[in-house]
Amino acid sequence: MNVPSTLRYTKDHEWVLVTGTTVRVGITDYAQDALGDIVFIQLPDVGSSLDAHQGLGEIESTKSVNDVYAPVSGTVTVVNTALLDNPELLNTDPYGTGWICELEVSQIDESGLLSSEEYAALIGA
Repeated sequence: MNVPSTLRYTKDHEWVLVTGTTVRVGITDYAQDALGDIVFIQLPDVGSSLDAHQGLGEIESTKSVNDVYAPVSGTVTVVNTALLDNPELLNTDPYGTGWICELEVSQIDESGLLSSEEYAALIGA
């Protein structure tokens, strides 16, 4: 499993890239592998305010439908609309073109986020 050291992770298998007060969110390589072929994603609305651990959308695969959770509290500023026509980007490039959304945060609480080493241990990688 690919677990980039430049990212932070959640126990729910989301990844977080922190750049100043902007946080980019996606699902991990482990999550996309467990889900199987992804066929649909419901993206959050731009401008919506999310609390940490609140559902921000759903991913439907050939196996199941799963919620995606906000790893931190913030306001959705951008969504990856390319996923609407190409949800398989979540499978083929989960850490690149398969990102889901960006949140603007006033203060980042990283206490609930895992390092790459901690996440790798969680998934047994």
